[in-house]
Amino acid sequence: MPARTVLIVLANPEPTSFCHALAYTGRTALEAAGHRVVLSDLYAMDFNPVAGRHDFTSVADPDRFHYQSEQAKAAREGTFVEEIRLEQDKVAAADILVAIFPLWWGGPPAILKGWFERVMAYSFAYVDGFRFDSGLFRGRRAMFAVTTGGTPARFSPEGVYGPAADVLMPVRRLAFEYMGYEVSEPFVAYAAPRVAPEAREEYLERFAAQLLDTARLPVAPVQREVHPLDLVPDDAWRKTR
Repeated sequence: MPARTVLIVLANPEPTSFCHALAYTGRTALEAAGHRVVLSDLYAMDFNPVAGRHDFTSVADPDRFHYQSEQAKAAREGTFVEEIRLEQDKVAAADILVAIFPLWWGGPPAILKGWFERVMAYSFAYVDGFRFDSGLFRGRRAMFAVTTGGTPARFSPEGVYGPAADVLMPVRRLAFEYMGYEVSEPFVAYAAPRVAPEAREEYLERFAAQLLDTARLPVAPVQREVHPLDLVPDDAWRKTR
């Protein structure tokens, strides 16, 4: 099995959380199988989730802040701040991108949403006309693991929350698949704080097995003979939003 580079993006503020246990178990299993694992523990890094002019050392328009325009200029000129550039380097080098987070208010913690907004920048991770099947990261793999307080019954079709797949659709479809990633089925540790230790051990074993299965799948390198912005007409990114 070819060795893969796996980036795990972890978004939970508590080091003793089950999210951290999943990350540790997954990393250990992958490294034992010969894969390279890079961990971005966002809370430990004190990652800033708030987008703004502080993301750049350049300025596209000093009079009006349009985030995509500033991202496009920074991508062309290499003027993202170091915090963003280092994360983009990790993403660019990763065959597989894995996000691990608790489900808070029906979605990931704000720190992970902010990581996507700042790191997966326009012209780095997507451009107009190149999304989903034609996305810039097509051929790469992704998966995510989620811990919930709710039981499987609450996430059933008849449950109060509805199926977990529906709840997690924005993460899967509008983040990972949007950029072209081939996405494995999400791993959900239901009611992680409430289940018995034996059930948590089973969760960890299943998650490690799913990670290893994902690492066995074929991965295509991202081909970027041209800059992503050269794939779209001039000034197509200067739309008012």
